[in-house]
Amino acid sequence: MELNATKRGPRLTVQLFGELDHHSAERTRIMMDTMLHDVSVRELMIDMSGVTFMDSAGLGVILGRYRTLNLRGGKLIVCGVSQSIDRIFKMSGLYALIERV
Repeated sequence: MELNATKRGPRLTVQLFGELDHHSAERTRIMMDTMLHDVSVRELMIDMSGVTFMDSAGLGVILGRYRTLNLRGGKLIVCGVSQSIDRIFKMSGLYALIERV
């Protein structure tokens, strides 16, 4: 899993590339949490167009970042979601918590 991040004002945009699974979840979580230490971040947009596979560990990464932002009154947005990941998000009920564009 690789990621690129850019910050513009209160929005942090993170582009993910590769597999977001049990092998990469911890590393991805640590990298994103490091960026989210900046309390001025109120929106996290995760661009998933480069994600080729995601399992429940990846879902945990997304949910954990939602919790972090929710505690500070922010929001999490996903974009570039593939059909297979969209199905996982729908089945898990994640779309009740996060926004999709």
